[in-house]
Amino acid sequence: MMDLANCFVFSLVELVCYLVLIICVLISVAFVTLLERKILGYIQIRKGPNKVGYMGILQPFSDAVKLFTKEQTIPMMSNFLPYYLSPVFSLFISLLVWAVMPYEIGFMSFNMSILFFLCCLSLGVYSTMSAGWASNCKYSLLGSLRAVAQTISYEVSLALILLSFVVLVGGVSLDLFSKYQDKVWFFLVSMPLCLIWFASCLAETNRTPFDFAEGESELVSGFNTEYSSGGFALIFMAEYASILFMSGLFTMIFLGSELCSILFYIKMVGVAFIFVWVRGTLPRLRYDKLMYLAWKSFLPVSINYLIFFLGLKSFCYCLHI
Repeated sequence: MMDLANCFVFSLVELVCYLVLIICVLISVAFVTLLERKILGYIQIRKGPNKVGYMGILQPFSDAVKLFTKEQTIPMMSNFLPYYLSPVFSLFISLLVWAVMPYEIGFMSFNMSILFFLCCLSLGVYSTMSAGWASNCKYSLLGSLRAVAQTISYEVSLALILLSFVVLVGGVSLDLFSKYQDKVWFFLVSMPLCLIWFASCLAETNRTPFDFAEGESELVSGFNTEYSSGGFALIFMAEYASILFMSGLFTMIFLGSELCSILFYIKMVGVAFIFVWVRGTLPRLRYDKLMYLAWKSFLPVSINYLIFFLGLKSFCYCLHI
């Protein structure tokens, strides 16, 4: 009975910790939107949103209140249940994937974190696909089809790059990455892989210059054309939660920091800044160029690096013998 009670208490503590983590991520998402608007304002030599509160600090909360209190539109021809559940599922996946981070307190730390990340990454496609299909709108459907093709294409590169580093560190836990980068960062050892990973992250999170799922110039607003009020806000929050997570993962894999150090969060904000910087600098690519980049440029380089790391590991193993 005591073991059962201890197990229950431990599960309850883990649940409370995870809820606190979700609240922290959602507050971070709010301030990342403010950071993005400020950076874009400076890039375009104009004012950012600085009206609500001191220096615009209350602006994200003002936007949230505005979005969630707006009138909810109900497209008559839409498939009701998947139409409303898709944004919820999208945000759920974006928050669930945060469990893979190796927290020092032992919370939610498990040995198969990279495999869990790849599973969550693959699941994210379904929410976009169902949102576009259930809206029963040609613009939404085209946007979701583009997103599915794009995400599947760039997942291959991401998986191969991760596999290369899994071979190098000898395990599928994110804990190993901080241990192996005490002396030198992987960014310095494999810069081409780092750049490919960052470009693939931009494509995975549907960010400029790969934001074809939301091609305003030709698809009105892409897969979220029929969404308004809370549904649009949830899609928006899921995108920014994914950007934050990808920034943290990039820092962990290539810039070698532990989660307990303040340096990790400084690097993470720096990577998120680059996400916004790219949006303010680069124009949208053509769709065929995007697919060409994935299959004819990124894929061969990723495979070559994987073979190189396999050979390097085998050579080191032979030397030890």
